[in-house]
Amino acid sequence: MNMFENEMHISFSALSQNESFARMVAAAFAAHLNPTIEDLTDIRTAVSEAVTNAIIHGYENRGGMVVMDAYIRDCVFEIAIRDEGKGIEDVPLAMQPFYTSAPDMERSGMGFSVMEAFMDGVVVESTPGKGTSVIMKKYIAEAAYHA
Repeated sequence: MNMFENEMHISFSALSQNESFARMVAAAFAAHLNPTIEDLTDIRTAVSEAVTNAIIHGYENRGGMVVMDAYIRDCVFEIAIRDEGKGIEDVPLAMQPFYTSAPDMERSGMGFSVMEAFMDGVVVESTPGKGTSVIMKKYIAEAAYHA
């Protein structure tokens, strides 16, 4: 079997209205794998959470750029959402359900838990003062691509 590969890279302003743009771009990019509606919903939901985290927590709604890199390798959809915001001091703590660094904003603290629930793999890399990368993978069982 030939391995199929594709990739895309975009960046956009860290504005809340661009969260829906990121969701749609990610779903459109994954679409040629012939994912189920559930797969597409999972991807859109996880991307939405990652982009929202970058805007609200990474940049604290003060602007900046969000970078989205997506890759397809055979039946694996991988996406990385990156910011150059404030970073995360304690990644394991931040990934705990209900933990939020912004309790005054009435945040649920479920962003990373949602990403983990909807994707098949989530890795968070962060350096305080330099930013955060959230790398997520989704396996599309019935990938119908043309190599």
